[in-house]
Amino acid sequence: MVEFGLLSIVPPLLAIVLAIVSRRPVPSLFLGVWSGGVIYVFADSVDRVAATTGGVPGFDAVLGAFVSVVWGFTQAVGWIAEAIGDDVFHAQILLFTILLGSGVALIWQLGGSIAVRNAVAGRLDSQRKVGLTAWGLGIAMFFDDYANTAIVGSVMRDLSDQLRISREKLSYIVDSTAAPVATLGLSNWVAFQLSMVSEGYEIAGIAEDAPSAFATYVQSIPYNVYSIFAIVMVGLIVYTGRDFGEMLDAEHRSWRTGQVNREDATPMQAIESELGDPIADRPMLRSFAVPVVSLVVVSLLGAFVTGYAPDAGVVDVLGEADWAAALLWGAFAMVLSALAVGFYYRLFDLESGIGAVIDGFSIMLTAVTILVLAWAISTVAEELGTGEYVAGVAEGVVSPALLPVVVLFTAAFIAFSMGSSWATMGVLTPIAISVAWELTGGYGIMPVIVGAVFSGAIFGDHTSPISDTTVLSATFTGADLIDHVRTQMYYAGTVVLVATVCYLLYGYLGAPPVVFLPIGLVLLVALIYGFSELDARRKGVGPIPSSGPRDADAPE
Repeated sequence: MVEFGLLSIVPPLLAIVLAIVSRRPVPSLFLGVWSGGVIYVFADSVDRVAATTGGVPGFDAVLGAFVSVVWGFTQAVGWIAEAIGDDVFHAQILLFTILLGSGVALIWQLGGSIAVRNAVAGRLDSQRKVGLTAWGLGIAMFFDDYANTAIVGSVMRDLSDQLRISREKLSYIVDSTAAPVATLGLSNWVAFQLSMVSEGYEIAGIAEDAPSAFATYVQSIPYNVYSIFAIVMVGLIVYTGRDFGEMLDAEHRSWRTGQVNREDATPMQAIESELGDPIADRPMLRSFAVPVVSLVVVSLLGAFVTGYAPDAGVVDVLGEADWAAALLWGAFAMVLSALAVGFYYRLFDLESGIGAVIDGFSIMLTAVTILVLAWAISTVAEELGTGEYVAGVAEGVVSPALLPVVVLFTAAFIAFSMGSSWATMGVLTPIAISVAWELTGGYGIMPVIVGAVFSGAIFGDHTSPISDTTVLSATFTGADLIDHVRTQMYYAGTVVLVATVCYLLYGYLGAPPVVFLPIGLVLLVALIYGFSELDARRKGVGPIPSSGPRDADAPE
């Protein structure tokens, strides 16, 4: 295999930087994939030109570079096509996303969103209550991160709009209670994480005497510091109402003007503008409840059916389940049940119902395009060996006390570059376990290292615009993808700072979780209050957008 070294990190970083700076994710991602294709074929292009011309110094390199640009384009197109067709999981997720769009469109057309808004208008009458409800739902939907983003985003979007919560804020709540909750709970993540721990013990040659993978995973939970505090921070931000960074700007804009998205934003899903007015004369809660309950129930039943085995425990069933297929079945059930409600109550005819389904496809086209390109970028990173290169560089700068911090940021960089926390866990967990064994010769540090890998992978996932869960969070909340990433970065950075302090307390002072977690909580609260006050003073606004003397011009 060709070693691409430092060049291997160029394509994902180019795509990410261009996307954040230009706020145009689709062309940025494509240019990243194309640059990966150029790097991948460059040496071969020069060799082929030299073989053809007989070797002309200088000329071979120039002509080879031109050939690599053209050949790299075809390679990029091939990777994009593979992201759509060669992976059944990807195809299932694309269909799930498109069908979810149809389900959301049908609920909208049936007036289900209006019915929910009317039903809870007297109960969820504040931003805090709506935010805490979204946070609670995110924790309750622990069984799958994709289903989490789809259900919570779709359920809470209209309610948060009514209370003038910015779409950026709702996306943050959804995103930060998806993967972090899934990695800590009984979800489809557990089996994958267990397999990575087992593989790490095998590669290190210590599998016979090592603790079980399940025991290591359970012990790693309190050391998965980023995930724990990411969930906690959502609750703190929502309860206190304090914001900072670009989220503070977004919340002030939404509260004062009612614009839940930035004026020039490109929402991943714009139901109101693309689907027109809903049927408002007979809004019924069942128009909302029946499709959503169908999605949840059929998805869970599908997971149970595909993962069931005699004498299998809950963890085994969840781990072995084909969640992509189960979610796809759930999405079909959502669409069919919504159509059934519409036909039964004569809210629309067959033509109108099918039209709503097709309209739902269209509102997901941007999301689907970005997902495909993000998967293609991940393929580029795998072909160029980005993860292995970064992990190899990190191996040379490790000491036992700093090992958890090094693993944390190595995982973060790989996940940020590849846009996949699972790919990061797959690349880094075996390497990190092997390095930990070589440095310490003991098993005591293994849960810490496993927790650090999971923490870094999810942090990198939260800050990357090419992450599938980041894309889906923005999609189902109707936010601009880059606005979501830019506003969430400040909060993810705050949490990873706290996680770093916790790992340093463990590494240099031997502090156990019962000591460093409470310290981390106090630090997190202090940072939220400190950053919100400092940023508000710098901008001349209030740290709590929906209240305070500086918000006298806000709506009643």
